[in-house]
Amino acid sequence: MHLEVQTKHPRRPLYTVEQRQRRDASVWTVVQGVLAPFQFLVFLISFALVIRYLATGEGFAAATLSIVIKTFVLYTIMVTGAVWEKIVFGQYLFARAFFWEDVFSMLVLALHTAYLFAVFFSLGGNIEQMILALAAYAAYVINAAQFVLKLRAARLDAKQTDAAIKRRENNPSIGTLEAAR
Repeated sequence: MHLEVQTKHPRRPLYTVEQRQRRDASVWTVVQGVLAPFQFLVFLISFALVIRYLATGEGFAAATLSIVIKTFVLYTIMVTGAVWEKIVFGQYLFARAFFWEDVFSMLVLALHTAYLFAVFFSLGGNIEQMILALAAYAAYVINAAQFVLKLRAARLDAKQTDAAIKRRENNPSIGTLEAAR
């Protein structure tokens, strides 16, 4: 009996060396690094206000205002994120490295925008609007987790790349052997 050993193909790094340099040099990387935790804080406060309203029937205006603020923070991070993606990858959205995160971000945007339409055009009752907001928030949490996992993957990639560079610096023949492959 012949058994084939399957080797796991290493995944492609998220960034090329040039993309990593552009990422590290961009002010938009810092902007994203500040906006992402800020958005999460706004989300936590808003989520608490929504749950409070649903549990007690009190604080509808505060919950609504918080969702509107959360939505505008989301729009801000999406626009600045698209600019960041353009600088790093050469396109505003759907770069290979962040394709599925961007696809899911469109759902997050659609749900938040649907909520704004519901509020501004008085569509549905208060409870229905809050349920729509919770659906938008559930999608946001999933999308945030996608980006956190990508951030972790990028850090692991950077460690591996830095280790490979250090090995080459310590043993110049490695670069020659890798180039021959």
